Amino acid sequence: MMGRRKARPVSTIALKVGQGADVRNHLYPQRSPVLGLVFGGTQVLVTTSANDHVTLDDVEFARTLAREAAMFAGAVERMFHGLPNGLGVAGR
Repeated sequence: MMGRRKARPVSTIALKVGQGADVRNHLYPQRSPVLGLVFGGTQVLVTTSANDHVTLDDVEFARTLAREAAMFAGAVERMFHGLPNGLGVAGR
């Protein structure tokens, strides 16, 4: 019997970061927080499964999101500082 296959994404959305891109954590007194990612005219909101209730799965997802975002930031910083001209902008 074969092991269960991991589901792969059905579709992928690539949102390129540029000038004006923004990330904000919105805190509310009567509901769970909302993480807003803004890419020009497109906004992605990340929140828990229910707006007034947080589960262990929600906490684990938030921790994984934070860990992966920190690794993403580190990789971007290394690439920025590793360019030959030391300015973080290739070809200038």
